[in-house]
Amino acid sequence: MVAIAVTRTDLTLVELRAEARRASDSKQARRILAIAMVLDGYSREAAAQACGMDRQTLRDWVHRYNEAGLIGLADRARSGRPASLTQAEEEEVAAWVEEGADLARDGVVRFRRVDLRDRIAGRFGVYLHASSVGKLLRRLGYRRLSARPLHPQTDLDAQEIFKKNSPNWYEQRSTAAPQARR
Repeated sequence: MVAIAVTRTDLTLVELRAEARRASDSKQARRILAIAMVLDGYSREAAAQACGMDRQTLRDWVHRYNEAGLIGLADRARSGRPASLTQAEEEEVAAWVEEGADLARDGVVRFRRVDLRDRIAGRFGVYLHASSVGKLLRRLGYRRLSARPLHPQTDLDAQEIFKKNSPNWYEQRSTAAPQARR
């Protein structure tokens, strides 16, 4: 087993341990402590085992520390998969949700995820799964619950008349109920 050499000497052993205490990322702190143990004379295997990593992994971290210092011990941003929709397209979807569905244009009185999925596919040519549309809506700040929509042919005056002329069953039931049940 070949010993690893920490060639960077800008921080002492005490300063490295102090930096590990100050690190907000626990993974980075663990890596700093492993390097401090190597500087303190521990074997690569003992330092790696004490910090919960493999010998080879510790060697890789030492190389990154030698090249970039403490910043090299932080996790690098991962590229990941690019977003399906641009920021402008997401804002347009948010405007659709704010505006609401139109029966004549959309064929529905309120949007479901599958309705938005179909509209996104038609407008932007991006095909998403319904659950991906739900994740997009959550990211845009929308929740699952929504107000019940009114049917386009709803007559609000007729509803009010019905409410006024209908008997209140709760009042009739509560006054007729025997009072002996306490």
